[in-house]
Amino acid sequence: MNILVTNDDGIDSVGIVKLAKAAKRFGNVFVVAPDGQRSCISHSMTYGKPIRISRCKFPVDGVDAFKSNGTPADIARVCFAGFLEGKIDVMLAGINDGYNISRDIQYSGTVAAAMEASLFGVHAIAFSQGSYEYGEVVDKYLDGLIEEYIDKPLGVNRIWNINFPACKSEDCKGIKRDCKVSTDTFYDDGYTEEIVKEGVYEYNIIPKRIWEAQKGSDLAAIIDNYISVGVVNNIG
Repeated sequence: MNILVTNDDGIDSVGIVKLAKAAKRFGNVFVVAPDGQRSCISHSMTYGKPIRISRCKFPVDGVDAFKSNGTPADIARVCFAGFLEGKIDVMLAGINDGYNISRDIQYSGTVAAAMEASLFGVHAIAFSQGSYEYGEVVDKYLDGLIEEYIDKPLGVNRIWNINFPACKSEDCKGIKRDCKVSTDTFYDDGYTEEIVKEGVYEYNIIPKRIWEAQKGSDLAAIIDNYISVGVVNNIG
């Protein structure tokens, strides 16, 4: 099996190294990831300038690694339409630093890369965790979840979405499967306003999350310290 690993946190992130190491158990691994931070870039794509892919050093032996000036969606599209065309069986995206649950899914570059893979008919799984600080939950469950979902069938234009809770290993209650994407109110954000000069205004977000959700949702699972596993539908 040939596996493409990417993310939106960049080639130097902790999560992509951990995911690439785990993926080596299941096949040949290619890492192609942004050359820097691309979080919250969603499904943005580059138009009007070239997308560059350059071989680079990577701290996992036996992995072909490349960095790119493109977005995560760019990387997926270029890989499947040219650079690695016909060579990839599965995409693993992540491990994202921060949850891809509820309304946050629409902003995620990591999820967007997996979505782009699905448009090319490539099986894709997106992985996220609440914080790299709580990596022991990932260490305990990651290999088993990859094994379970790396070839578990999906419908057309769908991806698996897996989130690890930000808790200690002993506090994780296990895995909640078949979680629906939460449609509960997840944001109560506000903004500060500053008048820089006449006609120029500057806004800074004051983030606030509402940690309440209906049972059976991805958000509810995370609140209760479960690993959330569910399907996210692409467009079309």
